[in-house]
Amino acid sequence: MFTGIVEELGEVVGITPTAEDSALVAIRGPLVTSDARHGDSIAVNGVCLTVVDVDGGVFTADVMGETLRRSALGALRAGERVNLERAAALGSRLGGHLVQGHVDGVGEVLSREPAPRWETVRFRLPAGLARYVVEKGSITVDGVSLTVAEVGADWFAVGLIPTTLSLTTLGARTPGDQVNLEMDVLAKYVERLLGAGSPVDRPDGTGSGPVSA
Repeated sequence: MFTGIVEELGEVVGITPTAEDSALVAIRGPLVTSDARHGDSIAVNGVCLTVVDVDGGVFTADVMGETLRRSALGALRAGERVNLERAAALGSRLGGHLVQGHVDGVGEVLSREPAPRWETVRFRLPAGLARYVVEKGSITVDGVSLTVAEVGADWFAVGLIPTTLSLTTLGARTPGDQVNLEMDVLAKYVERLLGAGSPVDRPDGTGSGPVSA
């Protein structure tokens, strides 16, 4: 579990294709590797990856084909900057919102509108994800916890403050760039519960139906 508060801008050192369609990625991140060990979780542009090895401020992680296909990690190249966050510790402050590191889809930067103290950035939403996005709700973009400023049928907009612009990859994203999107997990659970029908279901899934007096 993560909070969507980026700790460090890392750098992709290398990507090595492995068996079938998976890959081994090596990422430099002195801060996040300072206490990292084999098996720890680190979010890379919002994707939860498991540390395989740590060596001199560089960690490696396996990325399976499913992750490469369903996220923007498949387009990473050596030298590219990435947002890094270690897993949240119990008892720590929740500065952003509950982030799982499970990407729901890949969005696209549509436009940027600079202002004196912030910048409005608009993103395209993949089909089927707009129902999880509400104005003033939370969304994760490339691992960054953001508040939705405006939402349309197939897009949403956020306001980026100077800190976010300078300390995350979102400051350098240009129209056409792909980004990883994770919807608020609470919205997905609510949808699942509301779509379940009867509040009491039998083990065979038939449901008990209404009880009459």
